[in-house]
Amino acid sequence: MATMSMNKAIHGAVRRDLRRFLDATASFTEGDTARAAALGVAWDNFDAQLTTHHEGEHEIAWPAMLALGIPQETLDGFDAEHDAMAQALGKARLAIAAFRRSGAAADASAVHAKISELQAITESHLGHEEDAVEQLMLDKADDPIIKDMGRKFGKVSPTVGGVFFEWVRDGATPDELAAIEGSVPKPVLTIIGGLFGRSYRKNVAPVWAR
Repeated sequence: MATMSMNKAIHGAVRRDLRRFLDATASFTEGDTARAAALGVAWDNFDAQLTTHHEGEHEIAWPAMLALGIPQETLDGFDAEHDAMAQALGKARLAIAAFRRSGAAADASAVHAKISELQAITESHLGHEEDAVEQLMLDKADDPIIKDMGRKFGKVSPTVGGVFFEWVRDGATPDELAAIEGSVPKPVLTIIGGLFGRSYRKNVAPVWAR
């Protein structure tokens, strides 16, 4: 039996990237414009992945959770937390835009501050969500509602899917990898990621490899 859901594995990728940005901006060298530009590319991916995840939760996951017994008030609370995260994400986005143009240490510090705020808000929400739905998703893993939810989340282009799976597996723990591979067979992941995740491996993964 899986020890975590695919949802929690995605949360792991979000948490990793936030820590990576904080580490990178804390150690940034004044005037390293190449590094600033590379971090900007990594941010574009993170921004897109987090936004897509939250939009998908509202449109796909919440109706499924409601059908499985999660109260509407709880889901409304999650949406309110998503709104707070979106505001913090927007502030960090603006700080990143200035930083990637300037390569200035002062702008790196500004990014660090905004991402610290985003991390605090995000961590609070992820914890609330996991407390409310994680065990239910594990217990109901074979329920038709969960299966249908997974199929709906899977209706994306191969390129979007390839980049997503390369991102979510980059630095994943063994438990997270097991959750991912429990949702999508490893041979399928290899094919999708190998063929369609090349842009992540080329443009984003090296940013975190140094």
